[in-house]
Amino acid sequence: MARLARGASLVLLVLLSALPARAQDAFPRSLVLPVLQQAFDAILERHLESAAPADMALWSLRGLGAIDVRLGADVRSGALRLSQDDRLLAEAPVLNPAVPQQLGPPRRIARLEQPAADALAATLTGFYEVAWAASPVLRQAGVERMLQSGFEELFNHLDPYSRYVTAPEALQVRDRRVGQSSLGLRLVAGRRGVVVAGLVADGPAARAGLRAGDELLSIDGEAVSPRRINEAAELLEGPAGSAVALIVRRGSQRLAVNLRRSDEPRQTVRAEQRDGILWLRLSGFAANTTDALTRTVQDAFAQPQPPRGTVLDLRGNRGGVLHQAMTVADAFLAGGRIASSLGRHPDSVRAWDAGGNDLTQGRPLVVLVDGRTASSAEIVAAALSDRGRGVVVGSSTLGKGLIQIVIPLSNGAEVLISWSRVLAPLGWPVQGLGVQPAICTSLGQDEAQNELAQLAAGRPPRAAVLARAHAARAPVPASEVASLRGTCPPAEERELDSEVARVLIDQPRLYAVALSP
Repeated sequence: MARLARGASLVLLVLLSALPARAQDAFPRSLVLPVLQQAFDAILERHLESAAPADMALWSLRGLGAIDVRLGADVRSGALRLSQDDRLLAEAPVLNPAVPQQLGPPRRIARLEQPAADALAATLTGFYEVAWAASPVLRQAGVERMLQSGFEELFNHLDPYSRYVTAPEALQVRDRRVGQSSLGLRLVAGRRGVVVAGLVADGPAARAGLRAGDELLSIDGEAVSPRRINEAAELLEGPAGSAVALIVRRGSQRLAVNLRRSDEPRQTVRAEQRDGILWLRLSGFAANTTDALTRTVQDAFAQPQPPRGTVLDLRGNRGGVLHQAMTVADAFLAGGRIASSLGRHPDSVRAWDAGGNDLTQGRPLVVLVDGRTASSAEIVAAALSDRGRGVVVGSSTLGKGLIQIVIPLSNGAEVLISWSRVLAPLGWPVQGLGVQPAICTSLGQDEAQNELAQLAAGRPPRAAVLARAHAARAPVPASEVASLRGTCPPAEERELDSEVARVLIDQPRLYAVALSP
């Protein structure tokens, strides 16, 4: 497809003079234009994937069809076109405007001599203004919804995590950044709904009478779905001391539960010692995670009889603060690379190295993961696996290995832009692939026993799979991603994970063989 040329003159041609909207419905051009300029300037310069401005214009314009199905966009004969039903509303050239264009008897809207981002923003603003005048449905939805829909369609073509955050949402997110707190419960996606999987003893949820197994129906009046479990988890977060109203189903009962978020800092580290093994569970990566883990591990290994091994449980851990993931991995490594990141923008290229002090004194380490282990948690698991410091047990993880930056916009909204991909120490991308375990439990008890038997015979059972994963380089073909992940399908945590971890620590020879790939 032709490109909107940098520095080119772009002319938006209106072919239908729609009746002007009422004064109170006047298109807010002075709001929309700077928002689009700021957003596209960042996207064109910083997004991980490059795309032609002409493609971005088409995708954004097509987003209006999600609000008003009568609106459509296409490119024909070198022109970007906006239609309503079968009626052409406006068009603009996407080829070099020095080439003569036969576009009918137009009315001139603008003449632009600007860089690509400004030209793209101005052209789209012109199209949006025409669509606004022609569509009562669009005016009813409002300008925020219009912007959001345009960016949603754009980001659908770029990556799964970049998004436009409306001003009210951005304010809530900023509040969460300032004062995260916990309600003391953990959610999982059940077969038919969102289920309370665990409770923190004496936490707000437990004190209010919630039980593991309760099905969560809504949070502050917003229905929740197992297909959007991340959004449900985000709705639970909020400033310390604030209230949240839940509707839950318990059997045939429907219960209303009002909770108040704890004033205590979010606790992400739980620890216990059983049979000489230190079991550490990390539910996320908050501002205090590394400090809490460090204190716990130092106290355990300062005892006259320190643990003979450690299990780091990252199952269900959806990630969190990136820096905390790096410092958590550092706590188990005696030096060397933890991870690196790579993107188009020079500032996106980074590397993180360990400081050289393994708090667990080199004793056996098993890392538990499942299909919900994501983002920062995957970085930790990948680092410990690649560096030969820990044996990963469980299933394929989620495969979220993109780093976002937040770009504030003049209307109070934000765009989150994926600008780099995380690379494990051996150079393979976490995004898409996820982390592959050395011992797979998602295929059931019999297969796990078979893999342990291979270890006993001195053969790492998944050495070939791990070698393929470690040799992968971005962009990894979708067929290879599917093939690798299919060898150990993502699954939720199971007791078998812990049983295998105990066997590996109890039998040092099996642990050494499992560590060898």
